[in-house]
Amino acid sequence: MIWLKPSWQPVLAILFCLAALALGAMSKPEAAALAQPTATTIYPYMGTKVLILGLLLIVALVSAVRLAPVVEAAVLFIGAHIAAWLLIKGIAGFEGTALAPYFLALAAAWLLAWRCVALLSSLRSSASGVRTALRLIIPAIFGAWILIIWEAVTRGAGIPFILLPPPSAIGARIANSLPILGSDVRQTIFKAVLIGYIVGNLAGFVVAILADRVPFLRRGLLPIGNMVSALPIIGVAPIMVMWFGFDWPSKAAVVIIMTFFPMLVNTVAGLAASGHMERDLMRTYASGYWPTLLKLRLPAAMPFIFNALKINSTLALIGAIVAEFFGTPVVGMGFRISTEVGRMNIDMVWAEIAVAALVGSVFYGVVALVERAVTFWHPSVRGG
Repeated sequence: MIWLKPSWQPVLAILFCLAALALGAMSKPEAAALAQPTATTIYPYMGTKVLILGLLLIVALVSAVRLAPVVEAAVLFIGAHIAAWLLIKGIAGFEGTALAPYFLALAAAWLLAWRCVALLSSLRSSASGVRTALRLIIPAIFGAWILIIWEAVTRGAGIPFILLPPPSAIGARIANSLPILGSDVRQTIFKAVLIGYIVGNLAGFVVAILADRVPFLRRGLLPIGNMVSALPIIGVAPIMVMWFGFDWPSKAAVVIIMTFFPMLVNTVAGLAASGHMERDLMRTYASGYWPTLLKLRLPAAMPFIFNALKINSTLALIGAIVAEFFGTPVVGMGFRISTEVGRMNIDMVWAEIAVAALVGSVFYGVVALVERAVTFWHPSVRGG
């Protein structure tokens, strides 16, 4: 039996499929049709139930055969996603009617996708292109299945859209509200977030250099910085609105406060990261403060500085959106979220959240790419 190598995910998927077949109907309309065979009842999965469960069984059995990992992963990927698509397509229009076999089939498809991701994660390749592709494909499959389970459960269990709309409804709202979302992104991201992020980080960096140069400033400012960084946004935002008005400058001021002190603390810590041997070597070359700072201490501090930049990339977005709850023109992501919640347009709220998450991820990714280019010498980058 050396040609067999069953893993626990496909075995459990087979058991779920067999249980689904034994239980019978996958939905309440199907159960009603089976109870009255003469009635002309329209029900989901009229011609696809056997196809879905049969496909899952075949893919699980193929996965138990000793195949090349790439071939097995491809079979699992295709089978799991086709079965999930058929499940979601079949329940559309019959929301809230799913029975236990529906959820068992969904769990079986998820287990096969889990096995696919596990196989891809175990692959090792010397080609940089393959490694890059795997780093993109694995989280993409993982994220896609979060959305698939979300969609299938909300539709199958009949969760009211006002409580938790499925991803398809959120995607439709995004597609139909692009002008509104675009104006909100311009107001919140390209004005409040970017300006506040740049000013806050630059100010924190400059003050960190001054604090490093002037000892009494470092000893007096850093404890205050730790205290100020603990201030709640909901306490600072209304004050900034009173000081700077309802437009984007008040939100940028909140972002500046939130990003200033993480940059200050991380930069000061980074400037102290260079070793004594390196500093002694610079002193033997008769280097003063500024040559030592530029050629030794700032390069050594770059991982700390970029750590602050990555932390602030998320803090800036959160601060700007929360600040818009306390006063803003009739535009902005925070304004839209607070307004649409009051109108019970929950799909629009989720659309704003999805756009904010996408923008924040892109923002973080750009900073991470710049970090890799600047700190290519650091062991964490060389090993990554």
